[in-house]
Amino acid sequence: MRKRFSLITLGVVVVLALLAGVQLNRMFSGDNIYLQVGKFNDVLNLTYKYYVDDVDSQKLTESAINGLLGQLDPHSVYIPASAMKKVTEDFQGSFEGIGIEYQVLNDTLLVVAPIVGGPSEALGIQSGDKIVRIDDSSAIGITQEGVQKKLRGPKGSHVKVTIVRTGIKNNLEFDIVRDKIPIYTVDASFMIDGETGYINVNRFAATTHDEFMEALGKLQAAGMKRLVLDLRTNAGGYLEQAYKMVDELLPKGRKIVYTKGRRPEFDEEYIASGAGRLQHIGLVVLVNNGSASASEIVAGAIQDWDRGLIVGETTFGKGLVQRQFDLKDGSAFRLTTARYYTPSGRLIQRPYDKDKMKYQREAFERDEQEGENISHKAEKDSTRQQFKTMGGRIVYGGGGITPDYIVKSDRLNEYSVQLRSKLVFLQAADKYLDQHGAELRANYGKDSRRFVEESDVTPQMLEDLKEIAKAKGIAFNQELFDKDLRYVKAFTKAYVARGIWGNEGSVQVMLKEDAQFKKAVSLFPEAEKIAKAMTSGQ
Repeated sequence: MRKRFSLITLGVVVVLALLAGVQLNRMFSGDNIYLQVGKFNDVLNLTYKYYVDDVDSQKLTESAINGLLGQLDPHSVYIPASAMKKVTEDFQGSFEGIGIEYQVLNDTLLVVAPIVGGPSEALGIQSGDKIVRIDDSSAIGITQEGVQKKLRGPKGSHVKVTIVRTGIKNNLEFDIVRDKIPIYTVDASFMIDGETGYINVNRFAATTHDEFMEALGKLQAAGMKRLVLDLRTNAGGYLEQAYKMVDELLPKGRKIVYTKGRRPEFDEEYIASGAGRLQHIGLVVLVNNGSASASEIVAGAIQDWDRGLIVGETTFGKGLVQRQFDLKDGSAFRLTTARYYTPSGRLIQRPYDKDKMKYQREAFERDEQEGENISHKAEKDSTRQQFKTMGGRIVYGGGGITPDYIVKSDRLNEYSVQLRSKLVFLQAADKYLDQHGAELRANYGKDSRRFVEESDVTPQMLEDLKEIAKAKGIAFNQELFDKDLRYVKAFTKAYVARGIWGNEGSVQVMLKEDAQFKKAVSLFPEAEKIAKAMTSGQ
């Protein structure tokens, strides 16, 4: 018995030793996280201690973090503490300051527009005002960074500004009490005609659904029966806000989007509640290659359920969901934790490799053929996986959302690009408003649509624009100027409209020259036919 017991004991010990050896091997293998952290700690400490020159340990650590995340996907990124404040403001939808849109133009701080509901607007500060002093310091020659440093500040704090206004002899002084200033994600919302509404959304932040509903209320009160939803150049944001937007558009029980990750806690499914206010109106969604992430969730759900039509250019192709992890020093990083899928099961994410520049560039270098694409024959030679919409149309995954009607955006030539990038349009509009702003306000009041229809850019405005461009070192090119003349006029007029009516005025002007928008409006009969088939199939 003793001998048998000893053999059994020995066998158990051997098995335990083997198991322990396996665990120890794992502990010291290359996949063990603690070993890798220790390795990095050793390298950092030894470098800090022995390197030939002084080293910045924070800089080294941040470089290592960027290198680590760079081995993953293009959307897992590190955000330094210095950038976190702006990132938070952008997505929470507010900051604290005096509430102006501004531009430093020729060493002068120009008020482009007061932000609606902010303290500057309440005090009567106007577009075109020049801020020449801030508190006791001159604002002449101030930088963009200097403006934020001096004009932003805690809610309830005071700042004094001295303003030069055209037509008024003496300088104006304002004592502004800083407040919480909203950063709007709905750039513009207005009626195109008696029954067609237009809403432009620039990103999906914490306030987007609330803003969207406010815009809807205004348009529905004006008689809206159909909607152009413009998501062009909307790079995305909060998935939940995209879900809430689509929830306004789909019948109860329809899947909007779902996510799948390596860990089950990141698996989620979003279903329409049936409480939406826009389940039966005609719908066309505008997208382009700058529409990404949350924008693609909206477009994908609309397309998969045949709820309306998608018009424009193929979207960016970002189907990855990030979670932000805050770090102790105020920095953070965003880590991809799941992939998202449209209702039909499409993964929108484009393939990617380690070349992030190539990945970004590919979305803007597609050579798409313009025209009707209801049956998605434009992608027929694609190696991408096929799926079907609710109505049986073939659509494709793995490469963004390809529109039902492909319409390319117009490309400006080199001369026009320089005029825009060097703020020539803005400066020309500012000069015109200095001379005629009071007259325009008196003539048109709040009626920006009448301004869009009745006014035109004068020959003198174009001559002023050429002179401003010349002073900025932009060589005049008659051929290129003539080629883009209608866009040159549109941009100049849009900046004038922005100076009086804000974004809604400028957007109304630009839509007059917008081929994608014009096509979208013409397609409502087709969009409504598709949506009717979807509704009858409930």
